[in-house]
Amino acid sequence: MKQTYYPDSKTLLELYDEDLKRLGKRIGKDRSAHTLSSMRQGRKYVADFLVDQLKCQDIPADELESSLIEDFSTYLSAERGLRGGTVWLSCLQLKGVVRRAYQRGDLSKDPFNGFHIHKKIRPREYLTEEELIQLMNHPFQKKNLCLARDIFIFSALTGLSFIDIQELRPTDVRDIDGAAWIISSRHKTQIPFEVKLLDKPLQILQHYQKEGNEKVFGHLNYRAIASYIRQVMDEMGFNKHITMHCGRHTFATLALSKGVPIESVSRVLGHTNIVTTQIYARITSQKLNADLTMLGDKLNASFKDVKKT
Repeated sequence: MKQTYYPDSKTLLELYDEDLKRLGKRIGKDRSAHTLSSMRQGRKYVADFLVDQLKCQDIPADELESSLIEDFSTYLSAERGLRGGTVWLSCLQLKGVVRRAYQRGDLSKDPFNGFHIHKKIRPREYLTEEELIQLMNHPFQKKNLCLARDIFIFSALTGLSFIDIQELRPTDVRDIDGAAWIISSRHKTQIPFEVKLLDKPLQILQHYQKEGNEKVFGHLNYRAIASYIRQVMDEMGFNKHITMHCGRHTFATLALSKGVPIESVSRVLGHTNIVTTQIYARITSQKLNADLTMLGDKLNASFKDVKKT
């Protein structure tokens, strides 16, 4: 393939590279390494699209047309077979790169202004209380699977994400009125959160915390734990797509189903907006049934003296 150069204009991939460079400087401050990795993957999708569909290795940014992002969306879905959430994120990244270039004055117009792609939200998977108990009691033979199971349970009973568990330090665990609490800030957003440790997560923490270790769980590798969790769920026979992040979904759903106010759940999860909590945590049919039964009992008691028609 012939390489084309554009000496008088920045190219689309150059804009991506500039954004990646800026993003890299923010890692550990207000952005996570996962965000950087996701952005790099998005750039690769764009590069593949240019080669596969436009038969070029790059394109001048000032020649971008509104149809390109629509074609890119179709390519990711139809040609690459990517899921709706991935397509949505990749298009959002592309749109953001071009918009920021326009705001900096690198482009005379924003060709993607007005383009909207709706994220297809899949039902968020979680484990029920009964499944969580089964998981706790299952005798895994492999040490790695035991670790993955314990990390997932710790997340499901504290609401912590993997990165927050990975970065958890002994100094984050504090005694308040005789009870152990985790007091910290979310690694992703720096939003403060606090959660009281129940018996089971406290036992897990005490089991893995070693004297002199900088972090409670030592060195955790996300890809390894994610792989082990898939093996754990396969061995359990749960017919669900359970990932590490489903631990937070499980916590939110359990907490709401037990009557914990959504404001408290939101605070534990470290959300900046309660709407996010409403997306994460759905009320189960069991809780809905219990609430409506309680309402019915109260109304029936109130209306018992009303004459029948």
